[in-house]
Amino acid sequence: MSTLLISHPACLDHQNPMGHPERPERLRAIEQALEHERFQSLAREQAPRAADEIVALAHPMEYIEAIRNASPANGLVRLDADTSMSPGSLEAALRAVGGVTLAVDEVMNRKAANAFVAMRPPGHHTETARPMGFCLFNNAAIAARYAQKRYEIERAAIVDFDVHHGNGSQDIFWADKTVMYCSTHEMPLYPGTGAISERGEHDTIVNAPLSAGDGGDVFREAFETLILPRLHDFKPDLLIISAGFDAHTRDPLANLNLVEADYAWVTKKLMEIADKSAQGRVVSVLEGGYDLQGLSRSVAAHVAALMGA
Repeated sequence: MSTLLISHPACLDHQNPMGHPERPERLRAIEQALEHERFQSLAREQAPRAADEIVALAHPMEYIEAIRNASPANGLVRLDADTSMSPGSLEAALRAVGGVTLAVDEVMNRKAANAFVAMRPPGHHTETARPMGFCLFNNAAIAARYAQKRYEIERAAIVDFDVHHGNGSQDIFWADKTVMYCSTHEMPLYPGTGAISERGEHDTIVNAPLSAGDGGDVFREAFETLILPRLHDFKPDLLIISAGFDAHTRDPLANLNLVEADYAWVTKKLMEIADKSAQGRVVSVLEGGYDLQGLSRSVAAHVAALMGA
């Protein structure tokens, strides 16, 4: 089995205001990086459009309808100070959800060893019924719910190394003992959540906040001492990665100093956890990463690690 790359050109049609960091060029940079001959063995598929019923695994139908009704025929509509919709945004968001559910299908059915879903808009800031932080639907959360519903797995884990805390994922799973959410992130920083004391109703929320200026050594220590032991004890049946690359030292939106080798390291460590309890099943979902060079190089290191290269 090979690693599966899922994408779709519709995600290039999601537009934000001029100068916005979450822009189509992010996917173009990733596509270019993954065209290198070292990635020739990647399986590649295009994401289907998700039905509303799939999105509703993590969001109320009323919220989905509100997002659909907000979709403009032309121009841009602001949902909050950071989050906008263009005429292509709804299609992109539904394809992003379709991409993660296709990834779950392929990995659970042993058609792919693991998968990386290179789609936008990102998702981990979307709460149960609130878009924010560039995000419309919570792709990682939907993937976890979908795996539980479709394949009746008992436990899923979401591991989020985006530089911003995934408040949406934490919100959705706060009272759910069947899904563990683990996050490294810079604090203080947007959105202001993610203190180590935020543990959820069943102690299945694991926050490991980092400080401005921290680099790979502190990042790796946080995983070794806080996150990896908890994942080992939780024994997930599927491991989902919220793969944000904005903790890279080049990224303009934050102040951590990770480099490509750190992303390769953490990917391999998470694969070891998945090998022990989840038959190696890993689905990785693109979140942030806004310096195009840092993003493309980090994704290349992440995907190469997924491939075992």
